[in-house]
Amino acid sequence: MITANEWIEKLKLIPHPEGGYFNEVYRSEEKIKRSGLPQRYEAERNMGTSIYFLLESGQKSFLHKLQSDETWHFYYGCPLKLYIILPNGKRRKIMLGNNIYNGEVLQYTIPKFSWFGAKPKESDSYSLIGCSVYPGFDFEDFELGEREELLKLYPEYENIIKQLTK
Repeated sequence: MITANEWIEKLKLIPHPEGGYFNEVYRSEEKIKRSGLPQRYEAERNMGTSIYFLLESGQKSFLHKLQSDETWHFYYGCPLKLYIILPNGKRRKIMLGNNIYNGEVLQYTIPKFSWFGAKPKESDSYSLIGCSVYPGFDFEDFELGEREELLKLYPEYENIIKQLTK
């Protein structure tokens, strides 16, 4: 099995603000003008973006939300637990992985405005995935979850909120 450090080196991954490592590998040259986007976007956006994203055991993708849908694609390593709190307050737990006979999925799209985070299923392993965003990712559209605020909004999800926030 290829080690996490080998992937980090080969894919030129760097630390990500929400946890883990990443490298943006695609940002469309074409842009969507502000007038062609929903009102929630304050400026033009690239048509699409994608990244490689790696989480090692013990690392987490902290709860965050975007103004766009984001598709996560499983590539290699152990399955990844993806936790989602939808805008209507319902929770989903998705297992990204390649064992489709065990309920794992190769890709999953997180709806816009959902709080979501992730962590590898196994200890002493890692998960290598990709993330695609359309219209393209911009940090203006990113919000990192604050523990106290999320606990007030979703007290029934205290356990996962405490695990996936700082």
